[in-house]
Amino acid sequence: MSATLLFSFVIGYFLLLIGVAWYTSRNSNNESFFIGNRNSNWMLVAFGMIGTSLSGVTFVSVPGGVGKESFAYAQIVLGYVIGYIVIAYVLLPLYYRLNLTSIYNYLSKRLGVFSYKTGASFFILSRTLGATARLYLVVKILQDAILSSFGIPFWITTLIILIMILIYTYEGGVKTIVFTDTLQTTFMLTGLVVCVVYILQAMDMSFGSALSAMDEKGYSKIFFTDPNSKLFFLKQILAGAFITITMTGMDQEMMQKTISVKTLKDSQKNIVTLSGIMVVVIMLFVFLGGLLYLYAAQQGVTATGDKLFPELALHHMPPIVSVIFIIALISALFPSADGAITALTSSFCIDILGMQRRMDWTEKQKKSIRQRVHLTVAFVFLIFVLIFYKVNNPSMIGVILKVAAYTYGPLLGLFAFGILTKREVADKWVPFVCIASPLICYILDKFQKQIFGSFELGLELLIINGTLTFLGLLLISKKGDRAVNMVPN
Repeated sequence: MSATLLFSFVIGYFLLLIGVAWYTSRNSNNESFFIGNRNSNWMLVAFGMIGTSLSGVTFVSVPGGVGKESFAYAQIVLGYVIGYIVIAYVLLPLYYRLNLTSIYNYLSKRLGVFSYKTGASFFILSRTLGATARLYLVVKILQDAILSSFGIPFWITTLIILIMILIYTYEGGVKTIVFTDTLQTTFMLTGLVVCVVYILQAMDMSFGSALSAMDEKGYSKIFFTDPNSKLFFLKQILAGAFITITMTGMDQEMMQKTISVKTLKDSQKNIVTLSGIMVVVIMLFVFLGGLLYLYAAQQGVTATGDKLFPELALHHMPPIVSVIFIIALISALFPSADGAITALTSSFCIDILGMQRRMDWTEKQKKSIRQRVHLTVAFVFLIFVLIFYKVNNPSMIGVILKVAAYTYGPLLGLFAFGILTKREVADKWVPFVCIASPLICYILDKFQKQIFGSFELGLELLIINGTLTFLGLLLISKKGDRAVNMVPN
């Protein structure tokens, strides 16, 4: 299909986002940017968070991974449900009780300033690496499909996309993102359904016959029962639960939208609704993966992994499906990138600079500083995307989950220690514990064959990391009565 025509649809889509951003960002202030004035509609937030949770990596990597790991990702999805329940009924009541703008303020109240800064710093590191990995994958596809034909280099493509994101998030922040994410999720899910329906019709299959064909090829296996395998179902379910608790419940980007809802009850409805929709949507992505491999065999296409879906959608499907794929792909790109840039800006301003505590700064000064931080975060994104481009890993979802295991583990340990105990830590030693835990995990992962033999460490590395952090905090703590149900600030 013509690259010029595809590019025109991308521009049209962006102009639509600009229109939504202009409408929603009128009369915005810092409170609008950081937390949407705590007036977001829970249904919009729940629906929009699907796009943020999935991203372009899910859109491309999850279907592409079926050829190697069958439907094993469904095991992780079961764990997601457990994780969302913990978020709704353990973490959200805590955040609302303390009236938090940044969820890491909890660590300051419960453990101390060093713990607070450490938690916020790990979030900034985690979200920067994860979001730029997601952004890289989609930019690479857009580059190969459209912009390379115009002779535009990869770094210019990345810069253009980041400028697009800055334009529609610069003023409104969360207030705008709640609405743009809803729009983008709609396009993304439409693309998913259209591609599934097209392949079924093209191969003259029903849903049932497609599953039977996948079963014959070995694509539909869900549960893996070898305890030594990294795909063992208990490992995957537990990992899915803790991935959700950390990457959603202890992540400022995800919680920034969730706590922008007016009441705790509505916020809980948001999370419970999100969990149900996510199960259905991700299972449909897994099913699509099986379809793609069946269709690729029929078309004589040998691409696998992250390259499979783009190859089929852009070169072996009708032009209208190619257009829908591109729109769905960039709809998966923007929610993961715009929310991350906004959340990182918020976390740096509130947690690192202490903007809310600076009574000597005027609102105008705060806005100016926040905007400069926003631009700086976007520049950092550009640098990291270019680094991923040089590395060029074949499966970005594996990279993202491995990064999460190292960087979200300390957050898991910090929050678990604060919630489950009343002990007081030697706060100044907390950063050393939180750095030591990932380093130990790296050694365990690097030399796992020598240490564990045939037993494979997988995503449960996140749980190990969190446990090590918890134990380390226990060692540097003493008995105390620092209450967990502190009064709101």
